[in-house]
Amino acid sequence: MKKILLLMSLLMTAATLQAVTFKYYPYELKLRHAFNLASMSRTTTPGVQVGITVDSVTGYGEASMPPYLGESVESVTAFLSKIDPERLSDPFAFEQINAYMDSIAPGNRAAKAAVDIALHDLTGKLMGQPWHRIYGLDASLAPCTSYTISIDTPEELAKKLAESEPYKIIKVKMGVPGDRELIETIRRHTDRPLCVDVNQGWSTPQEALENILWLEDKNVLFVEQPLAKGDMEGHAWLKERSPLPIIADEAVQTSADIPALARSYDGINIKLMKSGGLHEAYKMAVLARALGLKVMIGCMTETSCAVSAAAQLAPLANWVDLDGNLLIANDLFTGMQIIDGKVTLPDTPGIGITPRRQ
Repeated sequence: MKKILLLMSLLMTAATLQAVTFKYYPYELKLRHAFNLASMSRTTTPGVQVGITVDSVTGYGEASMPPYLGESVESVTAFLSKIDPERLSDPFAFEQINAYMDSIAPGNRAAKAAVDIALHDLTGKLMGQPWHRIYGLDASLAPCTSYTISIDTPEELAKKLAESEPYKIIKVKMGVPGDRELIETIRRHTDRPLCVDVNQGWSTPQEALENILWLEDKNVLFVEQPLAKGDMEGHAWLKERSPLPIIADEAVQTSADIPALARSYDGINIKLMKSGGLHEAYKMAVLARALGLKVMIGCMTETSCAVSAAAQLAPLANWVDLDGNLLIANDLFTGMQIIDGKVTLPDTPGIGITPRRQ
């Protein structure tokens, strides 16, 4: 009863808070290694950092914009410039604030995610609890994360494999030139489980099935987005025949997408930059589990801010790919840690981060 009265008191106090400071600024993430795909290679990821302060308590958020999202520093800052800070004065009003942001403009999910993450950090701090506790989740149930290795020269691949030693699962890209050679090279060095991300790279269900059958005896956990995201029938055909689970990534953005995917996929990959933030991501995880779908929590190239926010949902997941902060050289925060390969959530109020001294 005391806990309930305390929560009610906090909610009533939050409703009367007025002094709001809303700040944002661009921050480019610098990758430790070039990220290589068939069509591009990049060494940086554009981002925007957000801070929302209410009565001297600050919550931090982040927008990260890999090229395929279609957002940019310019589009994110333009969207954020339209937000009236006074509309954030009750930071607990997630539904109302998200509806308000949707009324400003559709899409812009990375920009909205930055605000939503900051609100969760702020409200968690006001309640004095980390969000996994507020959700009622057991932090000890968070799984091990995968560590992403992209195709590269033999010398660089050797470096990446050496860096991946602390992690129990490796994530690799297929659907790109040299992908089978990459798998075979990894298998010459380690027998750790693999997650395969195709990024819509296989052209037909038949090609996808042929590749999956080749992968079947190579200790692969699942195959992510093998075909074009719009090919629902192709994925349904593949799901019936595949010995490995098929996971939707580009095909799923928000909870509205999930019911139609259940026939074509075994699970979904939830990312805050796609969903628009933690509030929607939590609803997606709950709905997916209710429909019998497996849940993966992923990330983009992000600082520990967004990665630690996503990690609050890790106990709900079958798998997590939360290595975005491990791939950059200029993290602004400390947050969730990977200990013996496992996502380890700090007992820190909010999303579990502490700003680094710059």
